Amino acid sequence: MQNEYDVVVIGGGPAGLAAAIKSKELGLRVLLIENREFIGGIPIQCVHPGFGLHYFKEDLTGTEFIYRFIEKFNEMGIEYYTNAHVLEIIPYSYRHKILKVVTERGIHEIIAKTVIYAAGARERHLFEIGITGHRVAGIYTAGEAQTMMDIYGIMPGKEIVIVGSGDVGLIMARRFTLEGAHVKAVIEIMPYPGGLTRNVVQCLEDFGIPLYLSHAVTRVEGKKRVERVIVTEVNENLKPIPGTEKIIECDTVVIAAGLVPYLKVIEKAGVIIDPTTKGPVVNSYLETTVPGIFVAGNALVINDLVDYVVEQGEEAAIGAYEFIKNEGLPAIKWKKIVKGRNIRLVVPHYVSETRDVMIYARVKKPEENVRLRFPEIGKEIKLPFVRPSEMIRIRLRKEEIAKAKDKITMEVVPNE
Repeated sequence: MQNEYDVVVIGGGPAGLAAAIKSKELGLRVLLIENREFIGGIPIQCVHPGFGLHYFKEDLTGTEFIYRFIEKFNEMGIEYYTNAHVLEIIPYSYRHKILKVVTERGIHEIIAKTVIYAAGARERHLFEIGITGHRVAGIYTAGEAQTMMDIYGIMPGKEIVIVGSGDVGLIMARRFTLEGAHVKAVIEIMPYPGGLTRNVVQCLEDFGIPLYLSHAVTRVEGKKRVERVIVTEVNENLKPIPGTEKIIECDTVVIAAGLVPYLKVIEKAGVIIDPTTKGPVVNSYLETTVPGIFVAGNALVINDLVDYVVEQGEEAAIGAYEFIKNEGLPAIKWKKIVKGRNIRLVVPHYVSETRDVMIYARVKKPEENVRLRFPEIGKEIKLPFVRPSEMIRIRLRKEEIAKAKDKITMEVVPNE
């Protein structure tokens, strides 16, 4: 068993597969490690369309999209382990990392010049969103419900309440309806939906499913299984308003309260985390604060589209290639991306004039008729609207970055 590689990719989903394929194309020795029994990640269980519109210029289902990468991955003969778990990444030296990996054959130590971490995200669960009441059967995360239905053919319930209007929750509302269940309501604590507008229209409005904005599920009740939920209006501080409680009878509660990057392994390696993205602080090569460790996909920042996840995987592979070729990234003057008016999060956090870079950002609140501005470099773009649920994606050219001295502010301002 070979135990020295140029790149070890952790995670066999879209970001990991894209990173492994790109690394192999660049001539690097690659190993991919996946903790599930098969590669492909979440798109394997996504039988709905909406994938590949940017990357392939086609509207594909999740399975169609990911199988294109799986086939290419297998054709290239890239080495990989499934049912394997990375216990620890030890930055042994600037140019070498030791990974302790558990496989079916025992514990192994693998030496890597670079690591691309693409382990994705986990779903927020019941205990994180303040729902009280009985802990009975019939409570699932949206991903669990999707796995049950689309992988194992099991119907989780018939009378459904969905908590949260993230994209997976909206898609599952439609999926339940198509399978004959009755979705009583989608409950969203914010005054605006948490998912893409196209999903609100195609999954809720087209099927007549009610969406309650500025509402929260405060309690679940039942004996052996869910019987009802208590729903309450919330004020501008997201606190329940007394006297506004209503009861919705149901047998299933689906939690679709968003995703959080899954970072246990690289946190132990000393990577600095951004509290707004919940992902690592990275530069324009998607390199973390630990040299030689790169991050891509939902482990970096929660993305709207799988196309962006693949794009980040390829960028991380290019970063790893540059790191190996130059024995570490060259000494660069990094310029910080500063969050200005109505910008909640932005990735990457540092850029340089050595290369073009794709910026991913989200706003704090919805606005219409606005301009996206970068004052230090004189860049400005008119936008008809911005929404927290829809990621802003924009390329900064290296010539534009060169105009800034030590920082680049990103802000959204009214279009006067």
